[in-house]
Amino acid sequence: MGYFYLAIAIVAEVMATTALKASDGFTKLGPSLVVLVGYAIAFYLLALVLKTIPVGLAYAIWAGLGIVLVALSAALMYRQIPDLPGIIGMTLIVAGVVMISAFSKTTGH
Repeated sequence: MGYFYLAIAIVAEVMATTALKASDGFTKLGPSLVVLVGYAIAFYLLALVLKTIPVGLAYAIWAGLGIVLVALSAALMYRQIPDLPGIIGMTLIVAGVVMISAFSKTTGH
């Protein structure tokens, strides 16, 4: 159940972060509410996740997937297309998360 909650938490965080730009400095009510509710859901679920998944692993997955998904969301919604160094960097982040998840003995599998 921990990984399921983590997936939902990541989606909520990505939605909140994407809405943060649309909130225009919290001057637009709708996007501002999405930000507040999204972050509340994300952090509540992350707290539940940490009952079953080690914090280092959970945060690596959260951060790595969050970066990539926010970049994809920004590209689709705001036409903020990452350049080649950005894409390479995000690829390395994902590779690092995979490496930690699959092979690290410090994550408490």
